[in-house]
Amino acid sequence: MDWDAFFTLHHDLPREGPGLAEDVAFALSLAAPGPGAVICDAGAGPGGDIAALLAGAPDAALVAVDRHPGFVGTMRARFADEPRVTVVQADMANLANLAAAPFDLIWCAGALYFLGIGPGLAAFGQALRPGGVVAFSEPCHFVPEPSQAARDFWDGYEPADADTLAHRVRAEGWMVLGTRPVADAGWEAYYRPLEERIAALRPNAGAGLTEMLDSAAEEAATWRRVRGETGYLLIVARKA
Repeated sequence: MDWDAFFTLHHDLPREGPGLAEDVAFALSLAAPGPGAVICDAGAGPGGDIAALLAGAPDAALVAVDRHPGFVGTMRARFADEPRVTVVQADMANLANLAAAPFDLIWCAGALYFLGIGPGLAAFGQALRPGGVVAFSEPCHFVPEPSQAARDFWDGYEPADADTLAHRVRAEGWMVLGTRPVADAGWEAYYRPLEERIAALRPNAGAGLTEMLDSAAEEAATWRRVRGETGYLLIVARKA
């Protein structure tokens, strides 16, 4: 990964993955964090979901965690005047080691699959209070026989269908409270600002940056071709 090119492209974008405030609201409606709750946004990127988490849980404190210093710096600048937000540079696989743990809710948009469902839920479970909830979006195939393009979209990761994903979560010892696909509008909320940045950078881009721009543009184009076949499933679960 050419991180210089990556952050040139992604610097200060509103989101680093698909999603909407409605997805956060759905998770909060099931998790129902009470007064004094502590929420962790794990793999928070630049903090695209922080405002929705704060709005949906007005009595909660929020700890936003990402391991990339560029994203951590962006979040600290964006939420410098928000006393309920603490930004921590850390690996989301080690949330239980954070001073703010244990948490009442761990929100993880499009990142848990880097750990795998089993290892990810095990790590998150260690960082939750008894009765705590995890909400995460997981790659999912929405048709019985997805095309090769839909499979290739995930770059070597093989999604399951919604029923299989729910079964896997239950097999890890969790109760599934609810699921819902991330809507197309949530993907466009990520890709449209990205494509605007690509267009702005292209005229003066060198070879390394051009390669990054081409890759990101192809990702967006591919998703639009396969969006009926694959995407993210938002899963909300409580430790059984």
